[in-house]
Amino acid sequence: MPVIPTRERVDPQKTDTAPLRRPEWIKVRAPAGETYQQVQTLMRSKALHTVCEEAMCPNLGECWGSGTATFLMLGDICTRTCKFCDIKHGKPGLLDWGEAERVAQAVKAMDLKHAVITSVNRDDRRDGGAPVFAMVIRRIRQLLPGCSIEALIPDFKGSLEALKIVMDARPEILNHNVETVPRLFKNVQPQDNYAWAAATLSNAKKLDPEALTKSGIMLGLGEEIEEVKAVMRDQRSWGVDILTLGQYLQPSKKHLPIARYYSLEEFKELREYGRGIGFKWVEAAPLVRSSYHAAEQVRALSVVHRKLYGESGS
Repeated sequence: MPVIPTRERVDPQKTDTAPLRRPEWIKVRAPAGETYQQVQTLMRSKALHTVCEEAMCPNLGECWGSGTATFLMLGDICTRTCKFCDIKHGKPGLLDWGEAERVAQAVKAMDLKHAVITSVNRDDRRDGGAPVFAMVIRRIRQLLPGCSIEALIPDFKGSLEALKIVMDARPEILNHNVETVPRLFKNVQPQDNYAWAAATLSNAKKLDPEALTKSGIMLGLGEEIEEVKAVMRDQRSWGVDILTLGQYLQPSKKHLPIARYYSLEEFKELREYGRGIGFKWVEAAPLVRSSYHAAEQVRALSVVHRKLYGESGS
């Protein structure tokens, strides 16, 4: 294991710890450019939210600059208070049933090859907002045939009924992020439950064996690397095909502090470990987020590529 100059640990329970110096390999591209402006204008004109903006994603400039975005549905207020996330939380309003149509129209306007649809948690509803996911998936298929769809869903509190509503719409990828290791769950995401994540991912595979399943883990919240590997093994046992691993970056002083930065060598180690235990794709680097390079993932995995475009790949 290489020597890591930024390995000093902080207690993730404390918020008054001096921040660690950001290593030189973490560089964020500032949002700019004509395509970025076009995407921003489109989102505003259709009164849409994106997780890119709401969660202060470090890849916003790169993704919007290349004409892609991750759509955030069910409003912009989450019912949970995860300590790593910058999305607003509180009591949300009524569901906007016209949102699915606006998202689908935006996907068509952007002529996306792969659309990533996510949402806030809506624990105020028994179905968690699952019907809106199904609506937007089906509408995108009508407006833009051939566009693959990734549904990045909440855990719906482990509800099989809610999950089935989404899976019946047949997204190519069903994504749910575990986020952290079981030991840190209650501190990092107090209203979440590791068992719900397990149920969501394993049941998705049972409901549609042809769908790819995907999950992600944040690094640097106080976990040990062996704990990360244990979660990776769990995810494989649940049938997860695609894994994303990225460095946690503190959105503001009110959020959990960074316990440490992972080195590029450690990301490489975890990527190779993931491939060794059977993941079909592992995306591991400091700025990797759940939907980062999502289009490349779905195109590279032949099972989906053949289903969408035929054996020739044309």
